Amino acid sequence: MTQAVEKPATAETLAATLLEAAGAGQAVFPVGGGRANEMGNPADREGIELHTSGLDRVLEHSQGDMVVSVEAGVTLEALQAQLEKAGQFLPLDPHGSPGHTIGGLLASGWTGPLRHRYGSPRDYLIGIRIALPDGKLASAGGRVVKNVSGYDMMKLHLGALGTMGVIVAASFKVFPRPLADVTVGIECGNVGEAWAAAEKALALPMPPAALEVIPAGEVIARFFGSPEATARVVSDLGWTKRDGSIWAEHARRAPSAWARIAVPRAHTQAMAERLGGDGWWGSAGLGILNWEITGGADEVRAVRGAAEAAGGSLAIMAGPEALRREVGAWGTPPATLPVMRRLRDAFDPLRTINPGRFVV
Repeated sequence: MTQAVEKPATAETLAATLLEAAGAGQAVFPVGGGRANEMGNPADREGIELHTSGLDRVLEHSQGDMVVSVEAGVTLEALQAQLEKAGQFLPLDPHGSPGHTIGGLLASGWTGPLRHRYGSPRDYLIGIRIALPDGKLASAGGRVVKNVSGYDMMKLHLGALGTMGVIVAASFKVFPRPLADVTVGIECGNVGEAWAAAEKALALPMPPAALEVIPAGEVIARFFGSPEATARVVSDLGWTKRDGSIWAEHARRAPSAWARIAVPRAHTQAMAERLGGDGWWGSAGLGILNWEITGGADEVRAVRGAAEAAGGSLAIMAGPEALRREVGAWGTPPATLPVMRRLRDAFDPLRTINPGRFVV
């Protein structure tokens, strides 16, 4: 639903474009790498696509302090290449790779298998800069790990699809590359055996940095640590070594229609068995399943109902507009919806940014 495309080269120009659009009653749809363009509900009116690809600078990288500040349009691959020179990395490995931008990852909330060890960007984001519909630029946090700044406003913008402002820059705590990075796997007779194998790996004294259960009974695990400790834990586990490139291949997974199911970890195996077939993959230690949608609206409703009955949720990550319109991308509204609406009213009262796409 696009009338025009804008590609501002500075955060100030982007903010000015937002102000102009808000004044004219136009909607604005921020675009980073375009990987999450079908995430959320269909927009409820036409508007301007606002691309952040012109904001592609690494603003500062302090190797000693282990922090980095970048503009929102920097791709994850470009940032990792910069950090690699210092023996560091950002533990983000989202599906639908390559091509994600940093701003897009923060706005969409996409993560990958390494979330098992490192958490989500909520845990290592230390600063953020936002362009608001009133034309102003606002900042929260800072560029150092230890900063005191009252309310933690940064986390309001994570996974909010830009509905409270367009992310134009961010700062992160980064991590040293592990001395050893070893991948192993096991092929089991069925999904039940695969889940038992996954639980065995998760219970190790040095648990994996990432672990994925794949249909047809396969489990892959990734271990970080010293060469000695990693060799010992891999030997104790007894799985077959695999080429580490399997993770890059795994990160490319992003079917044309798919959903992310999050349930309490105790319900993950039962949820996977409910899905059946081989059109899913999951992070056993996180309670997250990614499900390829091959049926229609009734199937999505049934699976969502099962997820919500288990205390979880189902969010459509990509899919046809007709499907997203019929079943909704987000499911049952949370109890916090009134608070979320008041927050959006404070940041974007005219619903200029991504109108209709998010929960509020």
